[in-house]
Amino acid sequence: MGYKEDGVISIDDLKLPNEEQLKKGVAIVECLENIPCNPCVEACPFGAITMRDLNDTPKVNYDKCTGCKRCIAVCPGLAIFVVKLEGEDALISLPYEFLPVPKKGDVVFALDREGKVRGNAKVEEVRKVGKTHIITIRTKKEDAMVVRNIRVVK
Repeated sequence: MGYKEDGVISIDDLKLPNEEQLKKGVAIVECLENIPCNPCVEACPFGAITMRDLNDTPKVNYDKCTGCKRCIAVCPGLAIFVVKLEGEDALISLPYEFLPVPKKGDVVFALDREGKVRGNAKVEEVRKVGKTHIITIRTKKEDAMVVRNIRVVK
């Protein structure tokens, strides 16, 4: 089954960066629908996100992307993540619009695209941009392309 049937994007649906690009940190855009939307293109100060036209899906030039995170909060579909590899860890920055908002240093559950718990992650940074928080978590390197949300541990 594909994302059109079950609503869950798989790694095979995405164009992913190589390991060297991931070491510097880059935006991963998980937007697969052709809808009229382009705030990520406008938000990128480096011209790393492009679209052929307004109804195209965004494409990231991983060589131009600096992982600045400006695109995360402007995406109305909450479909952009910044992933950076650091040794055996992955830093994943993700949009978060739930309560309670975790704090730096908190341990949270790291969730995959289906909402299943993959393990614990440590909150490294919390930043609010408009109505959206950008939460950066530290998790295992092997979960860099798997974890896409968190749940606060109560």
